[in-house]
Amino acid sequence: MVCEAAGVGNEGRRLLRRVLAGVPVGESPLTHTADLPRRDARTAHWPTWAPADLVKELTSRGVERPWRHQVEAAEFARSGRHVVIATGTASGKSLAYQLPVLGALVDDPKSTALYLSPTKALGADQRRSVESLSLPDVRAATYDGDTPIAERDWVRAHANWVFTNPDMLHRGMLPHHTRWIRFFRRLRYVVVDECHAYRGVFGSHVALLLRRLRRVARRYGADPVFVLASATVADPGTSARRLVGVPCEAVTEDGSPRAARTVALWEPPLLEDLEGENGVPVRRSAGAETARILADLVVEGARSLAFVRSRVGAELAALGARRVLADVDPGLAERVAAYRGGYLPEERRALERGLSSGALLGVATTNALELGVDIAGLDAVVVAGFPGTLASFWQQAGRAGRGGEDEALVVFVARDDPLDTYLVHNPAAMLEKPVEATVLDPANPYVLEPHLACAAAELPLGEEDLADFGPAARGVLDDLVARKVLRRRPQGWYWTARERPHGEVDIRGTGGEPVIVVEGDSGRMLGTVDRGSAFRTVHEGAVYLHQGESYVVDRLDVADGIAFVHAARPDWTTTARDVKDITVVRTLEQRVHGGVTVSSGEVEVTSQVVGYLRKLPSGQVVDSVALDLPADTLVTRAVWYTITPDLLASLGPIRIPGALHAAEHAAIGLLPLFATCDRWDIGGVSTALHPDTGEPTVFVHDGHPGGAGFADRGYDALVPWLRATREAIASCACPAGCPSCVQSPKCGNGNDPLDKAGALTVLDAVLAAVR
Repeated sequence: MVCEAAGVGNEGRRLLRRVLAGVPVGESPLTHTADLPRRDARTAHWPTWAPADLVKELTSRGVERPWRHQVEAAEFARSGRHVVIATGTASGKSLAYQLPVLGALVDDPKSTALYLSPTKALGADQRRSVESLSLPDVRAATYDGDTPIAERDWVRAHANWVFTNPDMLHRGMLPHHTRWIRFFRRLRYVVVDECHAYRGVFGSHVALLLRRLRRVARRYGADPVFVLASATVADPGTSARRLVGVPCEAVTEDGSPRAARTVALWEPPLLEDLEGENGVPVRRSAGAETARILADLVVEGARSLAFVRSRVGAELAALGARRVLADVDPGLAERVAAYRGGYLPEERRALERGLSSGALLGVATTNALELGVDIAGLDAVVVAGFPGTLASFWQQAGRAGRGGEDEALVVFVARDDPLDTYLVHNPAAMLEKPVEATVLDPANPYVLEPHLACAAAELPLGEEDLADFGPAARGVLDDLVARKVLRRRPQGWYWTARERPHGEVDIRGTGGEPVIVVEGDSGRMLGTVDRGSAFRTVHEGAVYLHQGESYVVDRLDVADGIAFVHAARPDWTTTARDVKDITVVRTLEQRVHGGVTVSSGEVEVTSQVVGYLRKLPSGQVVDSVALDLPADTLVTRAVWYTITPDLLASLGPIRIPGALHAAEHAAIGLLPLFATCDRWDIGGVSTALHPDTGEPTVFVHDGHPGGAGFADRGYDALVPWLRATREAIASCACPAGCPSCVQSPKCGNGNDPLDKAGALTVLDAVLAAVR
């Protein structure tokens, strides 16, 4: 299906034809193309209060007049009103908050401002942007984990605009606020950049962190104005208020220009000569397709980014593109690189310089660059796999054509995944559907409890503080007192221990301090991985990729948080396998529909990595290797449905375990269409007879302690969610089930048993009952 629009997308179409020229005869990977028209700029006059030197500097750079939304947001902030600016990628949100902040710092150099971003790269880029303006009264400085110890004292004593991230605010600034009295006493503005990234459990942590920040600022007599910047999200005013805890004005009318873009939806073909698990056909991997597309774009001289879902995937895509280019022009191969989290600081900085200067022509990256360095002049973006939300997709796609002048190309390459398959065959669900609202829950007791402990350790909590933390705070405090974590006195609640609790709070939900990856022979530190994913990614025998080089893990020291590796070039990759059990702790909501009962509530999930598969690049499995690792327990929220044995018997002969298992996999794959999550944020269990329900049951649960609201969204949207799940399975052309419909890339049982036809029968019966 092709959607043409006259007079737009000519350059994007040319690049698309070049990419298609490399497709073998007979293949047709395109399922849809659309041309998005150019948008002209709408400008406004500079505010009368804007510093003259700043206006002169920006005018000399070609910014003769600001865009309307920049001035509207700046005026709100200048007048003392909290504001969120929610406009598209490359819409100049930076200037919207720079204007009021720089105006305040020039008017009163003793006043201060705080900038928060979810990534170090973005914070460093924004600081460089401010420093380049050369305003003598503005002393901008970075304060994060990479800041040398010797510089930190200078930042505390002299900087008036500090650039940091939630992690450092939580661990380095708030617990030591007495060393930051100068800064907090004169705090005028707090900028929260890319605030749509704060969702789920991470967003709930940051919401409570910002309440703690406001409380500490009040302690020193400050009442800062919050200026939030976001990609386009549904109901940004409500989302911002939930995040910050104060009413926020919303600026949503985008006055910036936008280049015309061609968007292509691309489904890799089935490889009929190769078989994956259980003998089913596999598609050419999205990573392999992306590597070839990236190489073609580099040959054309098109500055390009390829967004890949995982760190390993980004490394493999860059490596694959370099291999293709080495046969064409070795010089071009040197202009392709990978960029991801876990690199050492000096490696990240070198890559960022290469991106900004144009020395790098093609970069395969994780979402680390979705919010990162401001890269102008990109000709193309390749998105390998749906990034979990429409907001993230458009944020990534918006990197193409950032200058507003040149036309650009965006290619979405579907993974072998039910959601990706659904989207490339239902383009309206991606290209026409409104973006999601952010989901976060500061009242989640698993999140609220540690932040109340941290707040009490920073400053004793009084009755007047409870309103900031919501109605659930008192009950949580009573529990902390009963457990003797806090002590209640007439003046309020006090922290009793000598050690502060901040180090025990994992605001990103990564499982604690990262695991360091070390080359055993040399002792050289290669990078880090999140502790929560270490059992899956750096277990003994795992293949670990870093800057295009491959290593094999010799030993994982869980206690010390170190994975020892050696350099190697195996022909396979590794995929962890786990086993899982689930127990219903408490049912909170329930609907009974004849033979089908739908419930939501609290569950306890026990999982254990028990082995891994070794796979060839084609997807073919070489073998399975057993592991002996400890189990993890997670108390979270779930949605589940049960089917009575009588109803199942009436459906005819189906293989019940395989049918339920297949329905569970497909439902997990499609839930991100209805909840602001990623399939890796959720999990599931299915069983032909669950001991707690007494019936065949399918569970889908949140993957975070206490829940993140995803399963609750599934309960509320059960009918459209399961209807889309059924459609995704039915529309897949495979005969017996494949990764595009019912196989899961993270199944701990090796995708066995699965019954595609049985899943359709089960879903038909459930939908017939609950409609």
